[in-house]
Amino acid sequence: MDERGRKGAVSGRAGTGGTRRKRPDRNAQRPGSSPGADRRPGRRSSRARRRRRNAIIRWLIFIILIIAVIGGFAIWRKYGPSNERADLNQYYELDAENDVAVVVNNEVVRSSEGAAEGEAAESSAPGKIYDGQYYIEYSVVHERINKRFYWDPNENILLYTLPGGSVSVEVGSKEYTDITEKKSEDYVILKTEGRTAYIALPFIQAYTNMEYAVYDDPSRAVITSEWGETQTASMKRDTEVRYQGGVKSPILTDVKKSDKVTVLEDEDDWMKVGTEDGFIGYVRAGDLRDITTETTSREFEEPVYTNISKDYTINMAWHNVSNADANSYVLETIAGTKGLTTIAPTWFSLADTEGNVSSLADAEYVNYAHQSNLEVWAVLRDFHGGINSYDETYEVLSYTSKRTKVINQVIAEALQSGIDGINLDFELISTDCGEHYIQFVRELSVKCRQNGLVFSVDNYVPQPYNAHYDIEEQGAVADYVIIMGYDEHTDGSYEAGSVASIGYLEDGITEALQSVPAEKLVAGIPFFTRLWLETPKTEEELAQQAGTEAAAYPNNVTSYAYGMDEAAEIVSEAGVQAEWDDTVKQNYAQWEADGGVYKIWLEDNQSLEEKLKVIKSNSLAGVAEWSLGMENSSVWDLILQYVN
Repeated sequence: MDERGRKGAVSGRAGTGGTRRKRPDRNAQRPGSSPGADRRPGRRSSRARRRRRNAIIRWLIFIILIIAVIGGFAIWRKYGPSNERADLNQYYELDAENDVAVVVNNEVVRSSEGAAEGEAAESSAPGKIYDGQYYIEYSVVHERINKRFYWDPNENILLYTLPGGSVSVEVGSKEYTDITEKKSEDYVILKTEGRTAYIALPFIQAYTNMEYAVYDDPSRAVITSEWGETQTASMKRDTEVRYQGGVKSPILTDVKKSDKVTVLEDEDDWMKVGTEDGFIGYVRAGDLRDITTETTSREFEEPVYTNISKDYTINMAWHNVSNADANSYVLETIAGTKGLTTIAPTWFSLADTEGNVSSLADAEYVNYAHQSNLEVWAVLRDFHGGINSYDETYEVLSYTSKRTKVINQVIAEALQSGIDGINLDFELISTDCGEHYIQFVRELSVKCRQNGLVFSVDNYVPQPYNAHYDIEEQGAVADYVIIMGYDEHTDGSYEAGSVASIGYLEDGITEALQSVPAEKLVAGIPFFTRLWLETPKTEEELAQQAGTEAAAYPNNVTSYAYGMDEAAEIVSEAGVQAEWDDTVKQNYAQWEADGGVYKIWLEDNQSLEEKLKVIKSNSLAGVAEWSLGMENSSVWDLILQYVN
């Protein structure tokens, strides 16, 4: 078969479906399938699973991201720094448009502290602006800046007592009196709102060792009146001063890198600081650098009160004179004494609430005392006279005109009778009366000094409850400060006890020496003791006293004061032997009689010697005794061993 025939035969077989099977096309479309679909079931399911898994992972990642964002936001809200700014008017407690914030020695003065007596606390801002001038409320000045400023709301006068007399200013005036000289300023010195007084800042500075600066937005006065060591630091970076420690506390102000602040308190991660422009708040401890202690000072000439100082140790005895006839017994009273330098008769007392004084002063008495080489320091009291209450004493001392009336009468009586000094013994001074009393002390001290009279002031043993007597100021203006180291227990006590234990005197002297120099301090000791009778309270009495202080004591107590010889005789007649109590340094006795128990802590030579040892060891200015006529005659020789 030729070539063409062979090709044709082959071609014919292919075309007629011969025995050779055609290989299937892998890419051919299968019935029921879409183009390009994988014809293998295993591979199709694997890819589907991967797609589903990837979708789930993508959703999980998305959800995690959402949770992370929400969590991060919550953490930021809790721990991230706040940008909230404090309301500065609220921070400084400013209400009225002319209110001024006052910062004294890195402490913000709150409005509630500036209320006058009897007025609502919110009515008095610590500072005011009048006609562009800054003013500070009186109580802020008196309590925080300079306590010698004194405001009399009853007679609308401001006083500042200097060693030679008082500076006085009337409300709404630019003029004032400096002792006797008339002066003036180019601003109104004193403004009032009701009974609340405001003093112009530059006038305060004229009499005070202080610096001040004023700022706006909000209006504030920043005052420094305390000098000495202070801790300062510089800022490492720009940051914020916050109201309290913590990044969430509102921001008071911003400080720049290298700004100087005063470090007030260390609170671990945060430090309390004061800025130079009067913000008191907190910064991170890590934001401070160069923490150091600086000594600050300012040149200022403080007024100095000159004093009369004796060149001998004082040995003064009070003479309890209750009527004019008692004056005639002065020679008999002092006849048995030895080493006495001074006698203090109780001659003057407040007669009424108008400032009148009752007097038992006697020139002949003074002459007799002088002949015996004794000075006479007459006592002025606010009891055992025409008045005898805290309110009545307040009524006198809270008026400048009444204080002046008292002083003028006493000085006139002293000069007329030849008295050498005045001994002030006011014991009915309430807390509210404290500032009026100490102003009276200043004014009386000036008048005594001007007339050559020694001025001494009697005080209880210093305790927190009588701090308003201000023995520190007494120590500055008086010649001598006397602490009465007795009446530890009095006839008003709820329980029996010593009149003057050694610890009572020791503690009193120690405390007084914190405020008064030893060369001005005199310690009073008793020539008397108290006999106590304790009787059990009935059930009815205890029920009546329920809820009162008296209910804490199971016995009723009564007492009576006796002189040294009388007390010793009472113990002897009771048939008991007193025994030495080394704790109180006194001889003690007790016995049963009259339905109760008698108790007595004796004042005798043995107990007084212990007290004199304490006085001598502290190098005090002297000793005072209450009172003449109650002593044992031998006590004078004992006192001489320790005093002169």
